[in-house]
Amino acid sequence: MDRKLSYIVLALVITLVIFLLLIYVGGNLLNIERLKTGENPVLRFVFVIIGLLIAFVVYWLTKDSKAWEVGTREVVYMAIGAALYAVFSYLFNGTVFVVPSASQVALRPAIAIPMFFGYTFGPVVGFFTGAVGNMFGDALTGFGLSPQWSVGNGLIGLISGMVFLFKDKKKSMDTVLIISAVLAVLATAIYFINRSAPNMLYFNEAENAFGDQQISLLAGLSVIIGFVLVLIVRVVFGSNIDIAAAVTWGMLGNLIGLGFAAISDIWINGFPFGVAIVGEFLPSAGPNLIFAAILVPILVAAYTAVRQQAGR
Repeated sequence: MDRKLSYIVLALVITLVIFLLLIYVGGNLLNIERLKTGENPVLRFVFVIIGLLIAFVVYWLTKDSKAWEVGTREVVYMAIGAALYAVFSYLFNGTVFVVPSASQVALRPAIAIPMFFGYTFGPVVGFFTGAVGNMFGDALTGFGLSPQWSVGNGLIGLISGMVFLFKDKKKSMDTVLIISAVLAVLATAIYFINRSAPNMLYFNEAENAFGDQQISLLAGLSVIIGFVLVLIVRVVFGSNIDIAAAVTWGMLGNLIGLGFAAISDIWINGFPFGVAIVGEFLPSAGPNLIFAAILVPILVAAYTAVRQQAGR
C-alpha cells in the first residue's frame, strides 16, 4: 500500500472510529445522554460507511492528483478545522443564535469552515473537518448525534476541495454551476409539489420538539436564492479565481452532502421522499448556500492577505 493510499484510508478509518467511540462508548456504555443517537443506529452507520466509501471511490478514481497528498501539515489542519467547526457549530446553533426572520431553520454560519478548509487545504482536510467537527459540534449542542448527517457535512468539505482535481478551474466552475442549477430547480419544484410537508429541522422551544410546521415560502425558495447569490459572487469576483471557485464548489458540496444526509432519512426515519427534501434538505441547504456566498469570500480573502504578508 503506497503512502498516499495509506493516509487516505487512515483518515477515513479514524473518522469512523471517532463516530463509534462517541456513540457506542460515550452514548451506550457511559450512558451520556448528549452522545446518544436516535432510532436505527445500525442503519445510520450503514449510511456512514456508504458516505466513507463514496469519499474513497472519489479518491480512487482521481488518485493521481496532488490534491490527495496528506502530510503533517494537512493533519494539523484537520485537527484545527474540526475543532473550529465544532466550537462554532455549537456557538451558532439555531437554539443559541436565533434569527427571528428565519426561525424555521437552524442557521449555521459555521458551515463556511469546512468549505474553506476543503478548498484551501484539500479534500481530505475538508472531509475530516466537516465530518468530525460536526459530530463534536452536535455533541456539544446536546441534541443527540446523527452520524449520517456528519458524513454529509464531511462530503461538503470533500467536494469543496475537489476543484484541484481539474486543471482548468474556470471550466470546472461553469460545469458546477450547471449541475447546481439543475439540483436547485429540482429541489424547489419538489417543494411546490409538497408544500404541506413538515419541516423536520424546525425546533419549537415552547414544546421542546421538532417538526409539525410547514416551512415558509422564503425557506422553500432558499436554495434558489442561495444559488443566485453564489452566481452573483461568481460574476463579481470573476477575476479572483480563488474566491469564485471556493464559493462555487462549496455550493455543490452542500447540495450533494446534505442531499445525501436527507435522503438517508428515507430509510432511517421512514420519511417519504418529499418530506426528506422539503422538511430537511431545503431548511439546511438553502441557508448554507447563503452563508457560502457571504462568508467564504471573507475567509478566502483574509487567508490570501495573510499569505501575502508572510511572503508565501
